[in-house]
Amino acid sequence: MPKETITPRAADYSQWYLDIVRAADLSENSGVRGCMIIKPYGFAIWELVRDALDARIKATGHVNAYFPLLIPMSYLTKEAEHVAGFAPEAWEVTRGGGEPLPETYVIRPTSETIIGEAFSRWIKSWRDLPMLVNQWANVMRWEMRTRPFLRTSEFLWQEGHTAHVTEEEAERETLMVLNDVYAETVENVMALPVLKGMKTEKEKFAGAVRTYTIEAMMQDGKALQSGTSHNLGQNFARSFDMKYLSSANTEEYCWTTSWGVSTRLIGALIMAHSDDEGLVLPPAVAPIQVVIVPLWRSDAEREQTVAAARRLGGDAGNRFRWHVDDRENLSPGFKYNEWEVKGVPVRVELGPRDLASGSVMVARRDLPGRDGKQPFPLETATERIEALLTDIQASIYKRALDFRTSHTFEVETLSEFSDAIESGFAACWFDGDSGAEDEIQTRWKATVRLLPLEPPQGQGACFYTGRRTTRRAVFARSY
Repeated sequence: MPKETITPRAADYSQWYLDIVRAADLSENSGVRGCMIIKPYGFAIWELVRDALDARIKATGHVNAYFPLLIPMSYLTKEAEHVAGFAPEAWEVTRGGGEPLPETYVIRPTSETIIGEAFSRWIKSWRDLPMLVNQWANVMRWEMRTRPFLRTSEFLWQEGHTAHVTEEEAERETLMVLNDVYAETVENVMALPVLKGMKTEKEKFAGAVRTYTIEAMMQDGKALQSGTSHNLGQNFARSFDMKYLSSANTEEYCWTTSWGVSTRLIGALIMAHSDDEGLVLPPAVAPIQVVIVPLWRSDAEREQTVAAARRLGGDAGNRFRWHVDDRENLSPGFKYNEWEVKGVPVRVELGPRDLASGSVMVARRDLPGRDGKQPFPLETATERIEALLTDIQASIYKRALDFRTSHTFEVETLSEFSDAIESGFAACWFDGDSGAEDEIQTRWKATVRLLPLEPPQGQGACFYTGRRTTRRAVFARSY
C-alpha cells in the first residue's frame, strides 16, 4: 500500500489510526455491526501478546479453563450493581431452534456470574482455596461508536477469577496481577510504560469493592486503559452463596477477584509506537523480527543472493524470527515499503556487491531513513542483529516514556488544568466526589484515570475545590 494513503498524524489522528490498521493488514470490518475480522498478521501479533500474558498468568499459579458463552439472565440479576452496570451493553438471546427460550440468555459481557455459580459448587472447604482460574474467550458488549481493536462489539480477552480465604489474600492477588502480570507484560513485552493506580468510586467496575488499573499514554496525549484488576470483596460470593468450611469448622463466604486485558492492547501498540510511515512494532511482539531482502539483476545473481539470505537466516536459528522475501516481479522498493508499513523491526538488504564485500546493509524500523541504516560484517551479522533487536526494544520503550514525561503536567489551578488536558495528563491534588468528576467530564471531557498507588507526600489544595487534601489524581481524556 503506498505511503501516501496513510494520513499524517498531525492532520487527522483518528484517520491515521484507521489507515495504519488497513495498510498493515491487521483487521477489517465484518458483516456484523461493530465486529471485526482479525486478519492473520494482526492475529499473529495478538498471539505473541497473549502467549506472553499466558506464561505469566500460569507462572503465578493460575490454571486455564473455559466457561459458556451464554449466561442465564437470572445469574446477572443476582448482583444488583453488576447487572445495572452491564445492562446497557448486553446482547440478549431469546430464541433457539426457532422457538422462544424458557429463559433469556445474555451473550457473555464478562463472566463473574457464571464463574461465581460454578465456584459455589466447586468450593467446599478452606482446603479448596485459593481457587485460581483464568479463561481466554470472546466477549460481546453493545457499543455505539466502534473502532478496530480499541472498542468493538466483540473482542478477545482473558479474564481471571479467583476465590480466597481472607480479604487480605484477595487484595494481594488483585495487586499482584496488576503489577507482576499486566504492567510487567505491557512494559517489558509491548515496550509501553504505564501508570498504576486505583479507580475512583465513579469509575470502578460494577460490583467491585476496588478497581485497579494500568493506564498508557497514546501519541495524541489521551489515555488508554490497558488492563484492570478488581477486588470484588464478598459481593459475588454472597450473591452466589460461595461459601467454604473454615479450619475452625465455621461456614464463611469467600473473598473474590477478577481481572482482564483484551485485544485493545493491539490498539495501544499502534497508537503509542507507530509513525506516518506505518506500523512500528517492538521486536518482542513482531511476528517477523527480521526480514531479509535478497537483491538481484539476473537469474544467476538471484540464485546466489537467495541462497546467502537463507544461510543468514539459518545461522540465526532461534535467536530471532526471520523471513526471506524472495518474491519475484516485485521491486526492492515495493518490498521495503511493505515491510516498513507492517512494522518489521529490522530489514536486511543483501545483494551481489554486499556478498563481494562481506557485509550486509541493515535498516532499523524505529529510525526511518538514513539514520537507521548501517552495514554489518556478514560473518557477525546474526550476533549484531540480535543485539540490535534488544536495543530497538529498549529504544521504543524510552521514546514512549520520554513522550509521556513531556506530556504529563503538574497542575494547581483550573487554568493550568484546562491547558494540560489539551495535550496530555494532568496530575493534581483532588478531593472531589463523583459529582465533581461529572462536572469536570462535562466541561473538559476528561476523567480521573487513576489515583496513584504510591501514597502522596504531604497534602495540597485541590485544583477544583481549593480544599486541602491528601489525595492525588491523574486526569486525562481517554479512549
